[in-house]
Amino acid sequence: MTPDPPSSLYTQHERGFGENRFVYPVLSRRSGGISIGVNLNLDKVCNFDCVYCQVNRVSQSETRFVDTPQLLQELRDTLALAVSGQLFAQGKFHDTPPALRRLTDIAFSGDGEPTAHRNIDEVVAACADLKRQLRLDAVPLVLITNASMFHRAHVQRALRTLDANQGEIWAKLDAGTAAYYQRVNRSPFRFEQILQNIMQAARLRPLVIQTLLMRLEGQPPPVSEWEALCDRLQEITAAGGQLKLVQIYTVARPPAERYVTPLTPDEVDRIVAFVRQRTGLSVAGFYGADA
Repeated sequence: MTPDPPSSLYTQHERGFGENRFVYPVLSRRSGGISIGVNLNLDKVCNFDCVYCQVNRVSQSETRFVDTPQLLQELRDTLALAVSGQLFAQGKFHDTPPALRRLTDIAFSGDGEPTAHRNIDEVVAACADLKRQLRLDAVPLVLITNASMFHRAHVQRALRTLDANQGEIWAKLDAGTAAYYQRVNRSPFRFEQILQNIMQAARLRPLVIQTLLMRLEGQPPPVSEWEALCDRLQEITAAGGQLKLVQIYTVARPPAERYVTPLTPDEVDRIVAFVRQRTGLSVAGFYGADA
């Protein structure tokens, strides 16, 4: 059994590393190792306003401009640290257990929705080229996304590049009903648009669904919402969508709203078992910081 790392390693997901502006390593509980994050949203603009978001949108943000050559150099240098093991001699990564000292992915995940970046297709292609140059073909590119922009042409180009480069799409689906979606994600995008985008993307390649559930004002999501989530997942697969995994997880870092608190491990386990039994899909659970 892999020993549990200090909980602070999973909760410290600062999108800063040394002098880097765009690239940051984290120990990811869901990928089971070191994920190299690529932040395309220094402006902190997002088309969702999730109640559990850990991004501090009060503090001053940076320009929207992404310096691609600088981003690629930061990525090259950070990958070198992870592959060589030198990363684990630095700061918080010193306590990483040996079994987790592995490079798991390069993830497009930042202070906003990565697909909202107007040149995401070009950035993904450039990162894929760099990955090939470094002979890291087995390391997947992961897009962590709310699926709101899949219908845009430049995003579809980025998804095709992911498909050709060991890519994975982790698409957010935190609700089974439009009402709960608006309560949790607070987005101007219609719930039906998100579902349609996920369904169409899943018809072309297997997706990972990421579902963050929590207590709102002390109350866990009602069983009716578990059932509705299962109904949505089954609608996706019935329409020909491929779902590789459903990740059920809860709050691990300080959320945007004070009335948001984590589910207990038992609550996560019960929902995981329910979704697995109801849908027949592969489902994994991840706990909060205090578990």
